[in-house]
Amino acid sequence: MQKKIKDQSAILKKLGITLNPMQEEASLAIHTAPEAIILSPTGTGKTIAFLLPVLAELIPDNPEVQALILVPSRELAIQIEQVMREMGTGYKVNAVYGGQKIAKDREALQHPPAVLIGTPGRIADHIRRGTITTRSIHVLVLDEFDKSLEVGFEGEMKEIIESLPSIQKKILTSATQGVQIPDFVEITNPLSVNYLKENSVQITIKAIVSPEKDKLETLGQALRHLRGQPGIVFCSFRDAVQRTSDYLNEVGIAHDSFHGGMEQRDRERALIKFRNGTHQLLIATDLAARGIDIPEIKFIIHYHLPLKREEFTHRNGRTARMHREGTAYVLHWVDEELPDFIPEMEIEKIAEAPIPDPTPWTTLFISGGRQDKISKGDIAGLFFKQGKLERTQVGNIELKADCAFVAVATEVVEALIPLVNNTRLKRKKVRIFEV
Repeated sequence: MQKKIKDQSAILKKLGITLNPMQEEASLAIHTAPEAIILSPTGTGKTIAFLLPVLAELIPDNPEVQALILVPSRELAIQIEQVMREMGTGYKVNAVYGGQKIAKDREALQHPPAVLIGTPGRIADHIRRGTITTRSIHVLVLDEFDKSLEVGFEGEMKEIIESLPSIQKKILTSATQGVQIPDFVEITNPLSVNYLKENSVQITIKAIVSPEKDKLETLGQALRHLRGQPGIVFCSFRDAVQRTSDYLNEVGIAHDSFHGGMEQRDRERALIKFRNGTHQLLIATDLAARGIDIPEIKFIIHYHLPLKREEFTHRNGRTARMHREGTAYVLHWVDEELPDFIPEMEIEKIAEAPIPDPTPWTTLFISGGRQDKISKGDIAGLFFKQGKLERTQVGNIELKADCAFVAVATEVVEALIPLVNNTRLKRKKVRIFEV
């Protein structure tokens, strides 16, 4: 046990965090009980809360998959994989999901990870193909289980759970209260940690009233009023995201889009540019309501209201994360009837303001990643030495299996690319260009 505590302390130091009360209680519950249900608002750190005790369950010399984390969306799978890599545990982790070539998965899984993260459809597919063996999987996590256990996933979830003969620990997490757990999950006597009633999220909900039924002009005024702070505008449909994006392009407000109709590569790049500050504004469907953890998000705007209270909660949870403050704005037509789950709101008075300046960052793509033995330090070194940049001119670096993305000061991009493109990082000649 002493070794596990020491490992946890080292991980927390690497991440630069201390555990909050929910994480401490959740970790203890998962350590001590074979079945645990963790209920806590979005943004309170559930990923760390279950990853730490899961890591303590792993056997270092076991060469097979030992822990399976099932999630409802590819974005959440990517997010959890990224968090675990940042923890620097020494254990291999892979995320598999639809929209990614099955051959790419197969190559990554030739050397099985200790922790496998995936969406139900893709995990079930790999089990059928025999790409992964399930005999050593003894920890099962159902993250955001209120979504993973919906009717659309039920057949695949049942198939997966029935193919796991060695499960010793089950962990379910959610930010939604009162979700019924199907019998096939075989939860009998769980230890529950419930923080959903705790007022730990510092979120303010306000109204922005549009005098016109078409709210685009009011949205533009609101975004100018918010002066370029990082935020998300939620629309209910892909077409509405496109229409909103077209309008913002016309009036010169910088942003990016995110919805299920986009190619997976484009969605991932939109999130990368949002995380690293190249774009401060994301226009999105409810696909962005889960699995995006960007602590700096200051606001969200409900351009369209969701149909259910749960989705209203999950959207709001993109801001005010980990005890930071944030504001959710409900943008509604003056004569619009609001659903019962919308609370009484103060009306935000919109002040006249100029169009926010573009951010000072541009994202560059590098055609090499972890599988080429390239590290973040290698990339930073290339930009500092060969690219002749100052440390303040290099921002966030995201390292993927086969590529990397780097935020650099926009003012240096034109001079930088000829100095670093088609050069070698480790033994690989890499292409570097703006995305």
